[in-house]
Amino acid sequence: MIRILKQIFRTGIVTEPLPPVTDPDIEKIGVQLEETIRKRFRRSLTIRQVDAGSCNGCELEIHALNNVFYNCEKYGIHFTASPRFADLLLVTGPVTHNMEIALKRTYNATPSPKIVVAVGDCGCNGGVFGEGYASLGGIDKVIPVDAVIPGCPPTPLALLQGLLMAVKNAPRT
Repeated sequence: MIRILKQIFRTGIVTEPLPPVTDPDIEKIGVQLEETIRKRFRRSLTIRQVDAGSCNGCELEIHALNNVFYNCEKYGIHFTASPRFADLLLVTGPVTHNMEIALKRTYNATPSPKIVVAVGDCGCNGGVFGEGYASLGGIDKVIPVDAVIPGCPPTPLALLQGLLMAVKNAPRT
């Protein structure tokens, strides 16, 4: 153990510095989003992401919001595993019959005032899956939706812009 610690101290820090953000649109939207979150919530925005039956394309873009390039946490956006602590539900995919009850329970467990954002074409209107034997269609068929972010899948920049619009139109807490 001592040998390993000595090796660590000899080596030092070898990580590369963080590259500067090259897209000024991301920084501009991020700063606006941070200011709006502080005005509306007086703290950070906590998001519960729910996959209601998507192909996971939208989830990959949502996960990209947390990487070092987009870094949504510096703008006051945090993701939570529990709907009881969430301010906003970010729902992806067409609602499958299997996820209908779980989505309603998640919605009911989220404290008021809650914001629901449908992400992707599937979340907005069912997308390529539409309505059928396995799918109910868009999120608005099951729970009320406050904002939509179209795209298949929407880019992280579009997600930030959609969150900005959703938070601007949110009721004050």
